[in-house]
Amino acid sequence: MIDVKNLSKSFGDHLVLDNISEHISSGEKVVIIGPSGSGKSTFLRCLNLLETPTEGELSFEGTVITDPKVKIDRIRQQMGMVFQHFNLFPNMTIRRNITLAPVRTKLMSQAEADESAASLLRRVGLEDKADAYPAQLSGGQKQRVAIVRALAMKPKLMLFDEPTSALDPEMVGEVLDVMKELAHEGMTMVVVTHEMGFAREVGSRVLFMADGKIVEQGIPDTLFTNPQSPRLQDFLSKVL
Repeated sequence: MIDVKNLSKSFGDHLVLDNISEHISSGEKVVIIGPSGSGKSTFLRCLNLLETPTEGELSFEGTVITDPKVKIDRIRQQMGMVFQHFNLFPNMTIRRNITLAPVRTKLMSQAEADESAASLLRRVGLEDKADAYPAQLSGGQKQRVAIVRALAMKPKLMLFDEPTSALDPEMVGEVLDVMKELAHEGMTMVVVTHEMGFAREVGSRVLFMADGKIVEQGIPDTLFTNPQSPRLQDFLSKVL
């Protein structure tokens, strides 16, 4: 589904991603872990060109999206994105937050989008919040709405950028439960997270990043129980 070839990203003189090549297949749940400042979120944001790579090539389902001639907004419609800080529109009801994009892009009529929003909200236990505003919701509820908003576009891929790191500890579980359900249904997912339990339980593959590179990767059981690189051994000794 995604091909990354020789991806580098610099901010001024600071090299954040250093010549990364990676392939993500349809149906995979790829979880990215690593210390703060390792380039995890920048790598994720490059996948849908929220960050423009300094060098390298990115393809999505065979289309080279780093080609300036490609209409990236059309590609992004197939990639749901969930941010650390929700990014809901504060002046819109929850229903309007969810239906805005499908209606604007003519994916659905307003009636179809309203019906889809009601169904998605029911699925995450928030059907009674459709007419509320984001300020009236808890952090965990806002993040569940953010996931629903991304799902409303019927994406082929979901990108999660540390979706629980801004939440109070007791709200983390309710968001992870929704993500686990998505994973079990076969959604292709790329998740940047500090939740090692989630990485272990849900990831089909875990990437460990440090210093702008993918230092080690593998299936969760192997990666967590038998880390090969000293950098990963050191990281896991501090977080497990």
